[in-house]
Amino acid sequence: MTFFDQIPALIRLFMVFSIVIVCVRKNLSLGNAFFLGAVCMGVFFGLSPWAMGRSMLLSVISSQTLALAVIVSLILVLSNSMETTGQMKRLLANFKGLIRHSRLNIVVFPALIGLLPMPGGAVFSAPMVKELGSNSDYSAAKLSFINYWFRHIWEYWWPLYPGILLVIALAKSTSLISLMLYQGPLTLFVLSVGYSYLTEDPSSRTPESADPEKQSMIPFFRELLPVMIVIVAGIGLGGIFSWISPGWVLGKEAGLIVSLFVSIFLVWQSNRMTVQEITHIIFNPQTLKMVYMIFSILVFKGMLEDGSAVEAISRELTFLKIPLVLIVAILPFLVGLITGITIAFVGSSFPIVIPLIASLDPGANIYPYIMLAMVFGFSGVLLSPVHLCLILSNQYFESSMESVYSHLWKPCVYLMAAGFGYFYLLRFLAI
Repeated sequence: MTFFDQIPALIRLFMVFSIVIVCVRKNLSLGNAFFLGAVCMGVFFGLSPWAMGRSMLLSVISSQTLALAVIVSLILVLSNSMETTGQMKRLLANFKGLIRHSRLNIVVFPALIGLLPMPGGAVFSAPMVKELGSNSDYSAAKLSFINYWFRHIWEYWWPLYPGILLVIALAKSTSLISLMLYQGPLTLFVLSVGYSYLTEDPSSRTPESADPEKQSMIPFFRELLPVMIVIVAGIGLGGIFSWISPGWVLGKEAGLIVSLFVSIFLVWQSNRMTVQEITHIIFNPQTLKMVYMIFSILVFKGMLEDGSAVEAISRELTFLKIPLVLIVAILPFLVGLITGITIAFVGSSFPIVIPLIASLDPGANIYPYIMLAMVFGFSGVLLSPVHLCLILSNQYFESSMESVYSHLWKPCVYLMAAGFGYFYLLRFLAI
């Protein structure tokens, strides 16, 4: 028995989390923070250096890990290509005038930007929100809230976000389509909550109506085509591949990979990108950092499993009689609040909560639990003072963090309350 074996598993896990979070707060990259956390996990839970090395190697060469790394890389290449070539700006420009109601326009612009996962993407939609809000009585803080809130309405289910793809990789019994169906109503809820804040003050003058001149929708959908190919063709091809070869575990991932290649080639070809531009996008340091982070997170997960950490924690939680639903909600919320990054709370908390669900509530439908963890984790991300989009949006609109929080905290509370309500409704209906 080692020294660490005498320490309760919950405390050892807390020590690992503390190390990861301190590293993130000290501006160590997420990839390095998770890798260090994985090493500490192995040491704290009694793995030998040989066992740790074997666990890392198997996690890295896993087909699921490699497929996820490829998909995330291609998504970032597509996103960067559309941004670099100005296609995203053209998409937004062609959208102007399609909707006559200006209050809807001020919502749709940041939402459109949110379709593509861009770090700090809120600053990209901020000029449009500012322009549309210039003829209203909305304060700078309220415009920043609008830009920030509606930029993030998709992350609960949109399959281009790495957090959703990571959930699928970590919860192996789940399917992307099922997850999208369970999580989809959350977007409708946050959309309605956010929109209600645009109409809550009857004394405020809303943005003036858009130019009534009718515009064609064809240019807008032409610019949106690469995104639609990924979603429609990606899911469709994944289903076809899985149907043709039911034993092929990566059938669905292969469909998404093929559709991403097609979309990227379409963007490059239609925008006549040069080899130099393409090379710069492919070898973007942000893309390489994201791939490294994916590997580190899955190494972290592998160390949790091989060190039997979850089994030990499960026994202690059962003894302490802590309700599973609270663990599933609170753990992702705290990590999301501290890091301000979706993939961080998914990568660190889901490898723990998913096996706990199987252990403490065997036979249960896992989707309601995943939904609850996503709602609370992402609420923490939205409220985090280190969330890059919140910082950049506030800087652009020259609004203080406190003034934006006065608009932000209530919708987040409503979201968490709705998460609990939706969880118990799904459990009651047994769907």
